[in-house]
Amino acid sequence: MTYSPASNRYDSMIYRRCGKSGLKLPAVSLGFWHNFGGVDLFENSREKVRYAFDHGVCHFDLANNYGPPAGSAEETFGQILKKDFLSYRDEMTISTKAGWGMWPGPYGDFGSRKYLIASLDQSLKRMGLDYVDIFYHHRPDPETPLEETMGALDHIVKSGRALYVGISSYDGPSTQAAYDILKSMGTPCLIHQPQYHMFNRSLEGNLQSVLNKNGIGCITFSPLAQGLLTDRYLNGIPSDSRAAKSPFLTKDQVESSLSKVKQLNELAKKRGQKLSQLALAFNLRLPEVTSVLIGASRTEQIQDALGALQNLSFTSEELQLIDSILA
Repeated sequence: MTYSPASNRYDSMIYRRCGKSGLKLPAVSLGFWHNFGGVDLFENSREKVRYAFDHGVCHFDLANNYGPPAGSAEETFGQILKKDFLSYRDEMTISTKAGWGMWPGPYGDFGSRKYLIASLDQSLKRMGLDYVDIFYHHRPDPETPLEETMGALDHIVKSGRALYVGISSYDGPSTQAAYDILKSMGTPCLIHQPQYHMFNRSLEGNLQSVLNKNGIGCITFSPLAQGLLTDRYLNGIPSDSRAAKSPFLTKDQVESSLSKVKQLNELAKKRGQKLSQLALAFNLRLPEVTSVLIGASRTEQIQDALGALQNLSFTSEELQLIDSILA
């Protein structure tokens, strides 16, 4: 059936300005790291994107190596765009990245000018796009000069391949250095994508100060700690769960954190939220955080995430309790 988006799709979403730029992002954005690859059912992926867009989620985050297999998430998204969203392209913010291993040999990884530009050209073909809205360097490269990597990002904007550029997983000092180089070239660093959740608060402190001082936007990934901060593991580790079959969340991590997770779940109940909604609200409490990036294997998970927007405020007592639980 021909897709027609909901007419009220922007009514309930919160939009936040990305740093000091003119771009606003939805408070909740949809990421394609898992569950949108070639191994996944296309119609399920399509349903999730439709549901997200119908509810004001107009930012979709990809990377060259997302799948599996690598590249297939962009291919899936390209098919969904072609079938449903070509008329709505200008209502979307589409981002992709390069920086992790993508193809064999010395030119398919890290941060060289050759890799970043070639990778983005491949990504554009897979998605059927002339440009992306945001292109990120996905992780720091300890060997390539930062000037070369940022110079590639500058060229990508000035050549029309991306409207904005950002960085991911850079620490505070390297973020400041990247910002300074890009500013000297006349291309702002729009946004930073760090990992941040209740069990990993490395954003707070130096990096947070750099973002605030320079007016750089922020979108956090893994806000649910790979599913640990959900009700998935409150009663054990299901056989089909990520902790049972993925290296990104181990059985030991779940078991060692379970007491804290259960205490956080009790707090969530008192706030009228699910644990996952509490975790997303915890991210969005920081003024530097523009958006949180969620993944979803089912449409219901997107629905749950959007429910977090109903209660984003915390009392000082609640924040103190969270700190004491996590200590």
